[in-house]
Amino acid sequence: MFTFHKTYFYLTLLIFCVEVFIAVFVRDNFVRPYLGDILVVILIYCFLKSFLNLSVLKTALFVLLLAFSIEFLQYLKFIKLLGLENSSFGGTILGTSFDWLDLLNYTIGIVILLLAEKYIIKNDLFETPN
Repeated sequence: MFTFHKTYFYLTLLIFCVEVFIAVFVRDNFVRPYLGDILVVILIYCFLKSFLNLSVLKTALFVLLLAFSIEFLQYLKFIKLLGLENSSFGGTILGTSFDWLDLLNYTIGIVILLLAEKYIIKNDLFETPN
């Protein structure tokens, strides 16, 4: 089950750097709110695939469920319940406000990575790698 896949790890580092760049330097109405959400699910997926030998589809569905769960916790004002509403780190990791469009962006991110796995990387979506 545990492995180290350097390609996914390097992708994790690259996407993480892009996400940090977006968070620190980009103040627009498209890249930060939409592309950042699309990339975050791909980032989490690549991180998990760096260390876990799981099927593409199982990992992708887990990441989507995780992203949806965090978004619904935002709806419930979970960050306030934790007392982290004034924490910039907590707000960055957990988010501060619910948005239906975020759910769409997470789904788009998962679809993009599934298409990349199938047609670019040519992985079987259902098979656990050896």
